[in-house]
Amino acid sequence: MPSSIRPGDVLADRYRLVDLLTESGGGRFWRAHDRVLERHVALHVIPEDDERAGALLDAARRSATVHDRRLLRVLDADQADGLCYVVNEWGSGDSLDIMLASGPLGPRRAAWLVSEVAGAVAAGHEVGVSHGRLIPENVIVDNTGGVRLIGFAVDAAMHGLPAGRVSTDVADLGGLLYCALTGRWPGVSSSALPDAPLEQGRVLRPRQVRAGIPRPLDTLCDEVVNPYSGPAGARLRELHDVASAQGIADYLGAFVGDPAGLVEAEAAAGHRDRTEVIALPPLPDPPARDEDPAPEAPPEPEPEPEPQPVEPSTELPTQAGLPIFDDESDDVSWLDRPGEPAPPPPPFEEPPERPLFAPSPSGGEPVRTPRPGSRPAAEPIHLAPTPPPAPSARGGFWPWDTGTGALPATEDPADDVPGRSWLRLAGVIAAAVLLLVAVVVAYNLGRGRTPLGALPDDDTTPSRTPSSSPSSSPLGSPITGVTATDFDPQGDPPEENPDLAPLAVDGDRTTAWRTLTYEQNLGPGGIKTGVGLVLDLGASHAVSAVDLSLLGSPTDVSLYLTDTAPTKVAGLTPVATTSMTGERDRVELTAPASGRYLTVWLTSLPQVPGGFQGQVAEVVVRG
Repeated sequence: MPSSIRPGDVLADRYRLVDLLTESGGGRFWRAHDRVLERHVALHVIPEDDERAGALLDAARRSATVHDRRLLRVLDADQADGLCYVVNEWGSGDSLDIMLASGPLGPRRAAWLVSEVAGAVAAGHEVGVSHGRLIPENVIVDNTGGVRLIGFAVDAAMHGLPAGRVSTDVADLGGLLYCALTGRWPGVSSSALPDAPLEQGRVLRPRQVRAGIPRPLDTLCDEVVNPYSGPAGARLRELHDVASAQGIADYLGAFVGDPAGLVEAEAAAGHRDRTEVIALPPLPDPPARDEDPAPEAPPEPEPEPEPQPVEPSTELPTQAGLPIFDDESDDVSWLDRPGEPAPPPPPFEEPPERPLFAPSPSGGEPVRTPRPGSRPAAEPIHLAPTPPPAPSARGGFWPWDTGTGALPATEDPADDVPGRSWLRLAGVIAAAVLLLVAVVVAYNLGRGRTPLGALPDDDTTPSRTPSSSPSSSPLGSPITGVTATDFDPQGDPPEENPDLAPLAVDGDRTTAWRTLTYEQNLGPGGIKTGVGLVLDLGASHAVSAVDLSLLGSPTDVSLYLTDTAPTKVAGLTPVATTSMTGERDRVELTAPASGRYLTVWLTSLPQVPGGFQGQVAEVVVRG
């Protein structure tokens, strides 16, 4: 993108750039001023040689065919000055993510807001246009209380995403309702809001995140976000169409009932027009080609104002005081403040210095007297003579005024140190506690448990199966630093829940990567031969076994090991195959093999309500 464009420049001899709002991925989003229609507009700009330019113009044309009051329409799209740009209506208000910063919305308010968005999306689906990136940042409530939708089809093209699908918009609608009720985002598209919590690879129901959510909204969210979630979701699909934007809009509209007063309440909530009026310098007229521009005369300095004389005030100064009432004459007088400030208090007298050492009884040099309970010194310490301290009222010297002028020294045997008996007792107790802990740990280890008495984990205890014996060779230690990506070369688009792929190698079997739900099982006669994951081991390793933790059964799995990232499985030879009937299994390779990329290829999925779906909870590669 040309770096010379800046606020004040005019694009296509019409749109004057006011201020840069965002800049990411080589594209810029400006607030501009339309010099022809005298209004603010939103301007998406990318270089005309950008690979997204064609898709952006195509998305603008498709978006212009959708007519709905809740959409910020596309006004213009073209290429000029080396740039590709799309002009939209300017919308001002609060986006949904800003509204959720102060807390989740009420159930009826959230249902009404998402029903408005669903109605606008349904209008686009009727003419075959999808939004493609339906996130809270693209939903705003303006200062009139109306719901407006930003970037219909255009925002997805700006982010390099393919043309949106209906299923993606429907899933994001469920995510918008979930987000408005809980403040967490579970949708397919990426948002800056915190992610919704997961449990065993499934998003928690809204009622598990926030109490007080009505059951109809909770069931709708759970069924759209987690398809075929259970009997309640099956009954919901029998009675309502929750697989389309119009069906969701009708369901939420029935829940809200009469929406009278909701628009007025949103308008009164403070969604003000925050468009700042920025005054830019006027554009100079271009000079004639045959004539040189005349030099501008310097502006004349403004005359300085003459100082005005200050007239003395004739009013009396205001005085503060207390009223004094005369009981006999009923006159009122005022207790004026004193004319002079009160004198400061006298300074404090310094206390007499306390002697550090007691004087000797004979009046000679002071001798240091030992402290009670301390060991007597071999010889007294003689200091330089100092003036004798002032005697106390009893005739002695403080604090050694005991009647004799000195404190008697007490005998202190070397073994009778204060606190030594307590140290010995503490040492005996500590030794007894350590001995008791050692006995408990030895007892637990003897029973085959952990030092604390818990059952050992299967990953840390060697498993013994009928096919293995204690004398067999070890299968190697787990390879660390493994990353996972989804692998769906036969899909359109070729992706299979890419956001969930890291959950298969995060060390937690309660989280899982899952496939899409298919109406027909995989295999030679299915829609695909398989889907799976590609694990990057970081470098080439000799692999001996793979520990698989899957959810659901039976599942057929094939393992491929290559030195380069695979693009398809056709022509590859599996290093191991298995048909898992349980949730955990250790697959040993039939022959020693090495490589960097391990492909976990699912060729048959377990049956779930509504179709077939596979879930990989954890994969541990041993080398």
